[in-house]
Amino acid sequence: MQPVEESNVQWQPVGVPAPFDVDIELAVLDREGAHALVFPCRRILGGWVNATTNKRLDLRPTHWRKWTH
Repeated sequence: MQPVEESNVQWQPVGVPAPFDVDIELAVLDREGAHALVFPCRRILGGWVNATTNKRLDLRPTHWRKWTH
């Protein structure tokens, strides 16, 4: 994970629903602060998957934005 950095793409709180079928960058919170995942994710019913491997993710993101990498 990487620290959440500023960008011209605004972070949205998870209370704002992320779109389906779009690569998304997720941020999670731990003891050291907010960190962005280093791989694109996709929203599915009931959670998230790694957009590259399609493997289900067991996490609770705090923020999201469209993947721009």
